[in-house]
Amino acid sequence: MSRAVKDKWRRKEWYDIILPRYFGETKVGETPCEEAEKVMGRVFETTLAAITGDFSQEYMKMYFQVNEIEGHTARTVFKGHEYLRDYLRSLVRRRSTKVDGYYRVYTKDGYRIKIIVTAMTQTRIKTSDEKAIRNIMEAIVNEKVQTLTFDQLAHEMVLGKLASDVYNLAKNITTLRHVGVRKSELLALPN
Repeated sequence: MSRAVKDKWRRKEWYDIILPRYFGETKVGETPCEEAEKVMGRVFETTLAAITGDFSQEYMKMYFQVNEIEGHTARTVFKGHEYLRDYLRSLVRRRSTKVDGYYRVYTKDGYRIKIIVTAMTQTRIKTSDEKAIRNIMEAIVNEKVQTLTFDQLAHEMVLGKLASDVYNLAKNITTLRHVGVRKSELLALPN
């Protein structure tokens, strides 16, 4: 007695993954699925270089989560980003200090987001200087979340504007080798 074998792949349909408007609404990939509801909530990963076409930005991983489906098009929202581990390791040096600032904040339009800002110094610094750099980081992050919407903040974190503002103020304390937003994560959407 033989049973008919149903091929699951033939029943699946392909959905195009589209970036949010503030990242150019371009197609970033495709995913197969039997039902459209199962695509909702999936998180897709790409690099900043794949979005901008600039190979020098290959060190940053970007995450996008599907939040809306129209036909065979899955629209996404920016879920977060992070430095590749290899890149982060390449920044760390002996006889220097790594200063991290961890912030959980609400944007002007109600999104809850976690931001980790990192500064690497040329030489070892005192803890009082570390604290001063962290205070600068906190002041700039708080200023940005009060004045910018989520999509504007995502752009400034990913493209380096927020890090450049921190660098311009913190360079008066000590010589810095690198400042950047090492990681961000969308914790909650507005109610």
